[in-house]
Amino acid sequence: MTDSTPPLGLLLDVDGPIASPVTRSIAIPSIAADLAALANLGVPIAFNTGRSDAFLREQVVPPLLTAGLDAGVRVWGICEKGAVWMRITAAGAQEVTVDEELRMPAAFGRDVERIVHDDFADLVFYDDTKRAMVSVEQRTEIENDDFLAGQPALNRAIAQAMSDQGLGYEWGEKRVPDADGRVDYRIDPTIISTDIESNRVGKDLGASLMLAFLADEGVPLPRAWRTMGDSRTDYAMADWLHENGHEVVHVDVRPADGVPATPYPVRQHPTLIHDEAGARYLSRWVEIARGATDDDADLV
Repeated sequence: MTDSTPPLGLLLDVDGPIASPVTRSIAIPSIAADLAALANLGVPIAFNTGRSDAFLREQVVPPLLTAGLDAGVRVWGICEKGAVWMRITAAGAQEVTVDEELRMPAAFGRDVERIVHDDFADLVFYDDTKRAMVSVEQRTEIENDDFLAGQPALNRAIAQAMSDQGLGYEWGEKRVPDADGRVDYRIDPTIISTDIESNRVGKDLGASLMLAFLADEGVPLPRAWRTMGDSRTDYAMADWLHENGHEVVHVDVRPADGVPATPYPVRQHPTLIHDEAGARYLSRWVEIARGATDDDADLV
């Protein structure tokens, strides 16, 4: 490890660019090897994800440890979109911190669990590893098209439960205030799940936490940042970094949703998506961290 300014800092969504959305695991061996190499080269890394800390402990941390992390690496798991976080070291995942102000009400979680059990058990499972959010996820044995076809009815049932409990929420363009006119929560569908969360969480919160962690440890800020994700909400990482004066490039590994106009560069592989694209960019970033002079603008 070195105390010099890191050439890069990484903020990485997990589902899509790191973990296969099909297997829900790191399916490409080079991904873990390159992540470990980057961390060992002094690159600060945060897995900035909606996933739980348990998911990272089970699916992400073991391959990193097998690949070999040096003492002193700067790696964090920022989970549940900034509501939960932990340090990841050569000894594995460390103590978990939960922002108690960002927890969903426990009674609402029980309601969603009942909805899944009674009406949608063939479509999704209730993620009981979440500490702050409430999440339901596509069952792995069904096709994604079947999940997406059934997801709207699931989301309507969730929205009704929020109204029944008097919780103000937003869902896309829809805003339903509570009795005091507050809208404190959000229904956030993804291609394999639906998350219900405080509307204060998000990938921008994760980005701000990462910089706070580095500042707390007196770590020099990287010269440039790379953010990577598979949905439009992942752009919030790069938005926050750019708005706060940092050089950033965002990689979209699923640009089929449409690439918005941004004041910073956005890149996508011409033929690969999801973790196949993520693996190619990670390999290139290892080369940059080792001193390559050209960037990843024309990666093929």
